[in-house]
Amino acid sequence: MSTDKITFLMNWHATPYHAPVYLAQKLGFFADEGIKVALLEPNDPSDVTEIIGSGKVDMGFKAMIHTLAAKARGFPVTSIGSLLDEPFTGVVYLKSSGITSDFQTLKGKRIGYVGEFGKIQIDELTRHYGMTPDDYTAVRCGMNVSKAIIEGSIDAGIGLENVQMVELEEWLVSKDRPRDDVQMLRIDELAELGCCCFCSILYIANDSFIAANKPAVSKFLAAVKKATNYLLASPSEAYEQYIDMKPTMGTPVNRKIFERSFAYFSRDLKNVDRDWNKVTAYGKRLGVLPADYKPNYTNEFLQGWDLAKDSTDPTGDQKKMAELQKVVREQGGFRRIDSTATQGVVGVQA
Repeated sequence: MSTDKITFLMNWHATPYHAPVYLAQKLGFFADEGIKVALLEPNDPSDVTEIIGSGKVDMGFKAMIHTLAAKARGFPVTSIGSLLDEPFTGVVYLKSSGITSDFQTLKGKRIGYVGEFGKIQIDELTRHYGMTPDDYTAVRCGMNVSKAIIEGSIDAGIGLENVQMVELEEWLVSKDRPRDDVQMLRIDELAELGCCCFCSILYIANDSFIAANKPAVSKFLAAVKKATNYLLASPSEAYEQYIDMKPTMGTPVNRKIFERSFAYFSRDLKNVDRDWNKVTAYGKRLGVLPADYKPNYTNEFLQGWDLAKDSTDPTGDQKKMAELQKVVREQGGFRRIDSTATQGVVGVQA
């Protein structure tokens, strides 16, 4: 039965990059579309795809690799759009840990991970680099990787460049240590994937909900697209609006996480065919997808705006993004790679 009421589950507690859905709520964009949306936060991020796939919640956020694996495991979910495109993801560590850019320096170390797929990825990499999973100690940390590194209970952990690295950088600054004492071994580079798309954050929905509520799904995405447009045009103003709704966002660290997330926000919300094909192949390589698996995504509901053409140089874009994020780390502010025009860096008034 169709409904104008939607339940939406975050992939973690409210965090700066969740801004579009909270802004759509606060600024009345959902109401303008004639839908009501309940925004929910999970107790355990590992449960999100199961909760949505079982129909307990209608929609939510989850990374691409988890979305693929969920359906393969019998939880019927489909990606209906993209929130963050290819945020750099990898093994985050401090220089003082003894770890270097050589993957084999992880031997004998305690490596933290969020959920089972993080461990599967590291295990597969150990075999690629002449090691075995027994050569390191896996420690499940949930979303507390930064805290565990600071406390010394792990030597390194899987994290995002725009979240855990920021948290650790700001902790280092508070200890009069340089920000670049935190480093990352990027999984996409280690695994030779050619993109960080396995950790692109998606808007996903239960398949039965989609089938019964196609107009509501389109309206939901129209509202978050309007919120995304506002965020990209006026990031400082948009973030103040977010803080007004979620006061926990009003810390210096969260502000910096928002600045570092700004470049990754998908402008058109499109699921990129090339990325899905790459991550599907990666999932098969990891053994979490069967050989005949077909990726579970659609752009059917992205209506009323143009979808950008795929980049002709995704590898070059990744290099530009890495340089861009170094500038944002040191100088702050809101900057993006303009892949539709000059292929250069676009600055937005902070």
